[in-house]
Amino acid sequence: MDEIVKIELFGEEFKFKPDDKKHSDPVKIAAHVEEYIKEAEGVFQNKTSGRNRTAILLLAAMNLSKDFHELKLQYSDLERDVENRISSLLKKIDEEIE
Repeated sequence: MDEIVKIELFGEEFKFKPDDKKHSDPVKIAAHVEEYIKEAEGVFQNKTSGRNRTAILLLAAMNLSKDFHELKLQYSDLERDVENRISSLLKKIDEEIE
């Protein structure tokens, strides 16, 4: 079944067809984008200007990118920690076997 996801930005509705990837929820992703945009709108007083719309979208994109980058860093730190712990455990197992 082809799902069409709707997102409302600046009073206009946009529709898109998500990828066929089963592991993500496109409705939740669209909701997160809307949250970032609403947060960015709060920075600007005059929300009707086309120029402000571009600035709002840019600010939302920058905030989203910053959060994504921080998560990537946290994930890589976690991954490195897990690898170190696994290596340590494997070394201990090898020592016990010998």
